[in-house]
Amino acid sequence: MERLMKRLPLLMLLAAVILTAAQRDPYRNDCVRCHRKLPVTLDKFFFNYLLKYSSEREVKAALYSFLRHPTKKKALASEELIRQYGLMPPSRLSDTDLRRAIDTYWETYKVFGKIK
Repeated sequence: MERLMKRLPLLMLLAAVILTAAQRDPYRNDCVRCHRKLPVTLDKFFFNYLLKYSSEREVKAALYSFLRHPTKKKALASEELIRQYGLMPPSRLSDTDLRRAIDTYWETYKVFGKIK
């Protein structure tokens, strides 16, 4: 019992870290937070990607490529928006968090299955 009591604080800390990581939402915490400053909403960017790339797989691949290595050629933002706000820096999210953010973005704005 004494042994368990000595380990209890460590176990509680480990549980807190795991719960915190599980609740982390990279889309809302990282993407939305920065994009709130722009006059163009994230749904407008989404529809630009959907118009250009059509499928879920292609949209997600294009987003991932742009977010890892943003260039003017890959950007779907207007020249004016880029001139005023600049090209976004490469994402510093981990590969896992970036893919989770893109998945959340897709689920938030996809139109498939929502149109009647």
